[in-house]
Order: sequence, then C-alpha cells, then structure tokens
Amino acid sequence: MAIYKVIHYINQFFAGIGGEEKADHRPEVRDGAVGPGRGLQAALGADFEIAATVICGDNYFGENLDQATDTILEMVRRYEPDLFVAGPAFNAGRYGVACGTICKAVEERLGIPVLTGMYIENPGVDMFRKDLIIVETPNSAAGMPKVLPVMAALTKKLAQGGEIAGPKEEGYIERGIRVNYFAEKRGSERAVEMLVKKLAGQPFETDLPMPKFDRVAPAAPVTDIRKAKIAVVTSGGIVPTGNPDHIESSNATKWGKYDITGMDRLSADDFTSIHGGYDRQFAIADPNVVVPLDALRELEREGEFGELVNYFCSTTGTGTATASAAKFGTEIGKMFVDEHVDGVILVST
Repeated sequence: MAIYKVIHYINQFFAGIGGEEKADHRPEVRDGAVGPGRGLQAALGADFEIAATVICGDNYFGENLDQATDTILEMVRRYEPDLFVAGPAFNAGRYGVACGTICKAVEERLGIPVLTGMYIENPGVDMFRKDLIIVETPNSAAGMPKVLPVMAALTKKLAQGGEIAGPKEEGYIERGIRVNYFAEKRGSERAVEMLVKKLAGQPFETDLPMPKFDRVAPAAPVTDIRKAKIAVVTSGGIVPTGNPDHIESSNATKWGKYDITGMDRLSADDFTSIHGGYDRQFAIADPNVVVPLDALRELEREGEFGELVNYFCSTTGTGTATASAAKFGTEIGKMFVDEHVDGVILVST
C-alpha cells in the first residue's frame, strides 16, 4: 500500500481530450493517473500513489484565473495529498503559466509541497522561478522519458522532507536563491584556479554566474516619415485561411510573407489567426485587430507616411525559442534592407 498520496495536474491536450478546440475545457478530476501521470507513477514506485488527476483547458484557466484556481483547490483539498505535481509543460506558454499559478496557490493556500517542470524559455519560468521548484525540461514532449525520472526523484525528496541540493545536482532551474555551504577550497584558491584556466583558454565555472543580456543597438530614427516606406510584421499568427505555410500555433519554426496588394483591409474570409497563445475569436472575426491594414491604408491615403509595403510578415510568438525568433528577425530584416524599407511596425496581440 502506498505511503504518499500525489495529485497531478495536466491540461486538456495531455489528458487526451483534444487540442485548441478543447482549450476551454472546464476543470475536472479523475481518480488515478492519466496521460503522462502513468509514466510519473511508474517512476515514483510503490510507495507513491497518484490518487487523482486534475484536468483543465489552457484557455479556460487563463480566462477564468480566480474561478479555475478556486475550483481546482477544492478538488485537491478533498484528497488531502502529500504532494502536488503539475505538468511538465515543456515550452507550452499557457500551460506553463497555469502550472505555475496553480502550484503557487496550492503551496500558499493549502500548505502542500509542489513541483512542476518547464522549458527554460517558457514564460511561466520567469513568472514563478522564485516561488517554485521548476524542473528544467527540453523544448517539447519528446523529452518526457528523460524528464519524468527527474521529477519523480524530486517528488520523493519533497514528500519525505529530504534535503534539496542545488539546481545542477537536482535538475531544476536556478531560482536566484543564494545558499551558504562549506567549500573544499577557500575563495582565494578558487579564484586563482579560475584565472589560470581562463588565461590558458580552458573551461572553468565561476562561483557567481552573471545574467546574459541580448543588447541590440536602436536603429536611427526615420528622417522623413511622410516619405517613408513602411512594413508590418506580426507575431500574432495572422495567416491566409488554410495556413498555407503550415506555421505552428506555438514554438514556431518558420514565418510567412503574405500579399496585400490592392487590399484596404484584411477580410475574415481570406485571413485567420492560428496563434496558440490567446483567445482568437476577435482576431478570427476581424484580422485587422492584429494586422491593422484598414488603419494603415487610411493613414497612407492621408499622407501620414509615404507608402505601405504590399505584404506583411507573420509568425507566432507563443513559446517560440529565442534563437528561432532571432533567426526570423535576421531573415526578415535582410529582406527589408534589400527592398529599402525605412521603418517597420511590429504588432503582437
């Protein structure tokens, strides 16, 4: 018989209910392990039981934050678990934010230890890394077999009150918390050893890693806006109906270029949104709320700027890796330079 009781939280996709079309799924609870919870149960062993799985659609949670949180807390409370585990969410932004939100609520309001897992670039990481232990995961669910044993090991330690070592040893994302410890060598020795390795071009590890910032020099201002050639780029996922370039709704690996020659506005019959990170109903009804072609054409006619480039570029920003976004920007920027574009309007959601 199991000694420790665990409640697991997953979204509608990992529960096998459906994708975006079921993202409004209301919270429900099922006895036992569901989806990835079965793998987690196997990794936990006989002393642990996933007593129930709480399931909630990503859109429903995001659009009904307080109500969804309260409902799920009541579901969790009934089982009196020893630990609450959410995810892993990998690089799914809404899922990551939901995992972080509900984990923080369970810990603060029910006093139950919690654990979740996300890819380092998931927006949930920056929101909750100081509050929670977040196991670092690969970009996609293909990494599930590697992640579950790490989450299981930490679950056991948290439930049993074991000592949690540092991020590198345990596999979780750094939380920005400094912990005192006794080192084998004093600071001066470590500093000299690091300096010698640095001078010799050898790899070394600093005691105090500094954050790395991507510094981009601002472009020069447009000299004469009334003569300027303006382009539009969006990460809001507006594409021709049917998504001919098959741009992903999240974690995009590509961008598209779409002709708007002779158009005064984007028609809902010809354009739609495939973005996976916001409620798309308004963008689907009127794509101009994301790519404001109607307003730009009016300004163009009034002479507020020189001319509008007769196409726009689009991708999705949800969970898109920084490296991919940088690649898109470089490719699109080179195209604009070659076509003598003077300025770009970047629109999101």
